[in-house]
Amino acid sequence: MNSSEDNQLMLQIRSGDVDKLSILFDRHHVPLYNFFLRMTGIKEISEDMVQDVFLRMLKYRHTYRGDGKFSNWMFHIARNVQFDYFKKKQREDYQNSDKLELISDNPTPGEAAEQRQNSELIHSALMKLAVEKREVLVLSRFQSKKYEEIAEILGCKVGTIKARVHRAIKDLRDIYFELSGEDCNLNFKVKQVNKYEKLQTNNQ
Repeated sequence: MNSSEDNQLMLQIRSGDVDKLSILFDRHHVPLYNFFLRMTGIKEISEDMVQDVFLRMLKYRHTYRGDGKFSNWMFHIARNVQFDYFKKKQREDYQNSDKLELISDNPTPGEAAEQRQNSELIHSALMKLAVEKREVLVLSRFQSKKYEEIAEILGCKVGTIKARVHRAIKDLRDIYFELSGEDCNLNFKVKQVNKYEKLQTNNQ
């Protein structure tokens, strides 16, 4: 995706050419949906939240300055949407949900069953994290945002983001091992959790 082109499109929308919003929707609704699905675990809610983001983009288009990445501004709005959602829901509504829908990691045929089992464990552990910790992992691991970008989206310092990621990875690891029990292969568990620990290196 061309960030400068996205910026230009949003500036045109701010100036009144609101039909251009459909182009941005086509480009960005999938990553937004994946973000919300990772955060809520519920397909229908995630779809509604995507729509809400673009409605808010239209409503608050006059606030867009165009001096940063469009996607960071978009995810700032997305964060407000998911904050409103979690504010209205009790934690049990999504942590204990049996409707969690996982996004396929496209494993090879020989690894499919093992990957599926461990993917479910990872996502179950992710859903048990506090929203604040889950958010930084989803933005960093699944949306490939750098620490600087996440700091801009969340409105805090880079050092704060690094600390949150560190605590989130530690909690994710603890929850993962607790969920996996004694029957899972230890080496594979360590390998899976280490994918999250590499976030700290990849985002430096």
